[in-house]
Amino acid sequence: MASSLLNAEPSQPQEREEQHLPPKTYVDAAVENLNGDSEKENTAPSQYIGQGEDDAPRSPLRKPHKRNGSLRVNGLRSKTSAQSLLVEKFQDRDGERLTSINPIDSEDSGQQIQKSPSRRTGGAELVSGRRAGAGWEKSGCVSSLPSHTSNPIDNARIRWAPLNVPLKRRLQTLVVLWHTLTIALLLTTFFFLCAIPLFWPLLFPYVLYLLFSTAGHSGTLSRRSPFLRSLPIWSLFASYFPARLHRSQVLPPTRKYIFGYHPHGIISHGAFAAFATEALGFAQLFPGITNTLLTLDSNFRIPLYRDYVLALGLASVSRESCENILSKGGANGEGMGRAITIVVGGARESLDARPNTLRLVLKRRKGFVKLGIRTGADLVPVLAFGENNLYDQVQPETHPVIHKTQLVLKKALGFTVPLFHARGVFNYDVGMMPYRTPLNVVVGRPIKVAQQKVPDEAYVDEIHGLYVAELERLWREWRGEFARDMKGDLEIVE
Repeated sequence: MASSLLNAEPSQPQEREEQHLPPKTYVDAAVENLNGDSEKENTAPSQYIGQGEDDAPRSPLRKPHKRNGSLRVNGLRSKTSAQSLLVEKFQDRDGERLTSINPIDSEDSGQQIQKSPSRRTGGAELVSGRRAGAGWEKSGCVSSLPSHTSNPIDNARIRWAPLNVPLKRRLQTLVVLWHTLTIALLLTTFFFLCAIPLFWPLLFPYVLYLLFSTAGHSGTLSRRSPFLRSLPIWSLFASYFPARLHRSQVLPPTRKYIFGYHPHGIISHGAFAAFATEALGFAQLFPGITNTLLTLDSNFRIPLYRDYVLALGLASVSRESCENILSKGGANGEGMGRAITIVVGGARESLDARPNTLRLVLKRRKGFVKLGIRTGADLVPVLAFGENNLYDQVQPETHPVIHKTQLVLKKALGFTVPLFHARGVFNYDVGMMPYRTPLNVVVGRPIKVAQQKVPDEAYVDEIHGLYVAELERLWREWRGEFARDMKGDLEIVE
């Protein structure tokens, strides 16, 4: 069209006569004029040519929009650049902030925390740990997969998983299954080795070492392995639910801390993901703080399993172990920059773990408060939204005899066995695998503690009251964000 306009015949009668052309009819001239106007309209000028009433410079016209592929193809979010947003901000209407590391890829854990716009209105924000497994391909049919919170199709039949489940979800299930059955698998391996005489020269000194070892409560953390804690498999574990870690406030590494984790749930998957691994970015959210998740002392007498949990940085929950961790090592050799995480409710609280409820055993639990006062460690409440939704269990109202038996076992042995069930490896209704429901572990503000060699009872009650108040604040302010389907209110009992 452009070449035809450049070589167009003249329309003026005098010009046509000079070129010895016949006169052009009025109709031909009108058609040519219309074609020229339409060509001008389709040609975008390189800059704004309109005139105004002032001498202000005119903005150039926008170039035509270039259509790019979606950032999400079948659930896959593509990488953009090294400066991609790594932090999500949450805020409530009262101005409270929480922060979460949110890397595009699961291998971006070494990048610096950057800020992004908040999700809620107000002057506060929530900083959250990294989104585990975000770099793996996601299922294109996630929304179509059934869950225990969806409307039941038929309670009388088992819903089986489809054959075309994506690889990522298969790997997630495999890692969670490993974590759930670790004790049984490692014990089986140990007894299998015992059946082979070739290994007896190695197993005999190992058993003697196991009986007299103090690694679980010495407080040295010499068996802790940062390599094992940072393996990519833990990102698969955390993305199974998925789980996120959120920080209310920066904790200075010049103090020591006791993190109180609530609720216990059935197996405390959230505590493991947040504090026993780096899947959720604890080191990024709390730089300079070495946190140790505590478990039963009896776990450090189980062959092979005790070496596994020691490498993950776990320690005994005994009084000796807690005091050793908080008074040895650290930047000053006296525990500065160290922290421990205690699941305060314990086995008793696991019996009250029901979906969409939050019942905490805390009123008479003051031992961790006295520990903090003796060691000078600040108390940090942690509330895990969704921990109780991972399993169903037998209800005490419908099975009172079973519930009483569980309480007797708890009193006699120090632990109990909840009769729970959830989903299976290849089905959605029967098994011991946890449900795929979101886990949001929110770390609250620290409760400052003044050290006393012999804690005063009045001071213990005061700190305990402040701790409970901060826990209730976390519930009130973040329930609407992370627990919209929760039934009833927070209950603090015993």
